[in-house]
Parts: sequence; structure tokens; C-alpha cells
Amino acid sequence: MSNLLWQKPGVAVDAQIQRFLAGDDVVLDREFFLHDIAASRAHAQGLQHIGILSADELVGIERELTALAEDFRNGEFVLDERFEDGHSAIEARLTERLGDAGRRIHTGRSRNDQVLVATRLWLKEKLARLAELSREIAGVALERAEAEKTLPIPGYTHIQRAVVSSAGMWWGGWAEAFIDDAQRAADTLALVDCNPLGTAAGYGVNLKLDREHTTTALGFSRMQLSPVYAQLSRGKFELAALEALGSATLDLRRIAWDLSLYTSAEFGFVALPAQYTTGSSIMPNKRNPDVVELMRATHASVAAARTEIEQLLSLPSGYQRDLQASKGAIFHGFGRGLAALELLPALLANLEWREDKLRAAIDSGMYATDVAVEAAVAGVPFREAYQAAAASAGSAGDGRTPEGSLAARVSPGAAADLRLDELRHRWQALAAA
Repeated sequence: MSNLLWQKPGVAVDAQIQRFLAGDDVVLDREFFLHDIAASRAHAQGLQHIGILSADELVGIERELTALAEDFRNGEFVLDERFEDGHSAIEARLTERLGDAGRRIHTGRSRNDQVLVATRLWLKEKLARLAELSREIAGVALERAEAEKTLPIPGYTHIQRAVVSSAGMWWGGWAEAFIDDAQRAADTLALVDCNPLGTAAGYGVNLKLDREHTTTALGFSRMQLSPVYAQLSRGKFELAALEALGSATLDLRRIAWDLSLYTSAEFGFVALPAQYTTGSSIMPNKRNPDVVELMRATHASVAAARTEIEQLLSLPSGYQRDLQASKGAIFHGFGRGLAALELLPALLANLEWREDKLRAAIDSGMYATDVAVEAAVAGVPFREAYQAAAASAGSAGDGRTPEGSLAARVSPGAAADLRLDELRHRWQALAAA
């Protein structure tokens, strides 16, 4: 490892202590390294604007940052234990290639400033992807809701057969859920879309940094004005991003539960494409819905990441080294969450309903609610209508069909009035946002 910026003369660095202090920084910073390079470029441009760097020095720094990014992408430069973290690696590379000009890149910055802006750029990228995926999932659900709006399926409450439902209602529910997830991701992106570069360790610096330039150069919508709040927002914004992700993975978990049940032999309502199942390692007679089950497990990782960051935030104002641990949390949470969500659109587009099994599961008692409501409409007090329907549930389906039950379900959003056009309008508006 190169000499540490903060190392004091005559004080030896204890290797074991340093390993503890560095933690997983070098490994984690590989995820954020290109964003750190981009922020370093914008910072260098700002330093040139205020005379810290000459025009020629800026040209050299930008050239070497471009080369470093390319070397990192193609594996010629590896961020490893030679460096304390990604930021020190950038400075070391520039110093090696450019001498004193490279050493000036850290002027007006702190390591906290560097990781804060790099992770902020990374969070923006991940939230944009979350919004995109949620919209894609909602689009698949909308298409299938329209195509299968009249296909009867059993409706369950308490995992017990309850009423006649439809594939249109099932798909419509997921469409609206993921439209909301996409909207929440976009709203959270708008929250975090502010530039902390130039706030140093939370108190600014005695240089008139060109923060307006770095805000524009890095594509932020606004500047995060208060250096104190820049520190207060670290962890808070990560938590908000994980909460947005958690909205989608909660819905993923519930749709995975439905598919886990529906693909079982006891239900048999859904057939999954073969690539989403695996063979048993000991039982030759079965295929396992492993993809669905691991999707179901994904929210646990997101929830764990959220809890980790929440527990970090029991801190006074100002920068604290504890916040270093927030990098691992967002890396693991988004890594697991987005990977699972990326598999969902194709899974939903290609699953097949087994109509014979669906119809066979609709029994006479599932029409009892229709009977009770019809009696109430005719003037029978609902309590009496309910009790009479319960007593005759075994014959409630006589002369009735699933299609007739669905056609009578006219409350807004129900099977006969799905309001898919309204959902489609919201879905389309997401693309324009």
C-alpha cells in the first residue's frame, strides 16, 4: 500500500488495525470506481476554473482519468490491496503519471466527499434501473390482463377458496402494484438527485469551488447546498433508495408466493417455462421452481440492507466513520434485488395457465357471495341474506357459471370493470416523466 495521506511522521501504521479500518473498501469500491473517476474529472475541471490547475494540467488529468477508466473496464488496472480505497488509487495513478499535477486532484476534497458523490451517482443509476424494470413488469401484466380478462380463476382469502376471480383481476393487481413501484423509484430518484461534491467533510473549504459546474457536469438536477446536510443525508438517502427497492421486492415476494402455490401439484394452476425450474438432485420424479423460490427470498436481502443502514444512523451530526458500512449494504441490497427483478418480466410473459385445473377448482360455495349480494339488492337485509347464502352454499352454484359471476362484478376495478385504460394511462405517463 502506498503512503497514506493522513499518516503522521514517526507514527507506524499497524497492519492489523489498518486492515480493520479499510474493511472491504477496496473490493466494494470496484463497484463505485467509474463513478469516482467521473466525479474526479468534474472536480478537476472545477479546480481549473478557480486557478488551482492550469489548462494544460487539466488536459493531462482528463487524459489519464479516461485511460484509467478504460484500463479498469478491460482489466488492465485492478483495484486491489495495494490501495487503501478507490480514491487513493485514483490519486496514486495520477501522481505516477503526472507528478505534482496529479497530487493536486485532492485539493478541496475529503475521502468522505469522494465516496459520497460516487455512491450518490451509483444510487441514481440503480434507481433509474429500478423504475425501468418496474415499468416493464407492469407492462407485461397490463398486456396479459387485457388478453385474459375473462379467464376465470379461483379467488382466495386466507389461502381458502373464496369467490370466482379472473386472470384479468390477478394481472391487473400486479400491474397497478408495479406502476406504483416505478413511481416510487422515480420519486426517490428525484430526492437523491442532488450534488454533494464540494462539501468536503461536512463544513466546506476555504476555496470558491465551482459547484455549479460540477452539478451540471455530473448530471445532477440541483446542488445539495448545506455541507452539514450532505453528511446528514448520507445513509438517509441510501435508506430511502432501499425502501423504494423494497416496495418492488415485497411485490416480487408475494407474486412469487402465488406462483409457488399455483405451480404445486395440489393447485396445478400454472406451468412455468422449463428454464425456470431445476431437477431434484435425489428425486427423479419432480421439477423444482427454484427461480421462483429464490425470487421469494430476495426481499430478505433488501430488508437486511435497510436494517443495517438504519442501525448505522444512530449518530450525531457530522461525518462518522461508521457510515463506511453503508456501502456494503446498498451494494448487496441492490445487487440481489435488481438481479431478481430483471428475471421477472420474461417469467410473467411466458407462464401458462392450466385452464382445466382452474375451472375444476371453482366449486359451488364460491358463488355464495353472489347469492347474498343479489338478495341484498332485492331488499333483503344483508345480515339475513348472508346467513341464507351460507346455509345454502352447497347449491349456490346451481345454474351459474364463472363467466356470469364475473360479468356481474361491476364495482370499479372488479372483473367487469377492470379500468385497464386508466392503468395504461398511468403506465404511459411513467415513460414521459
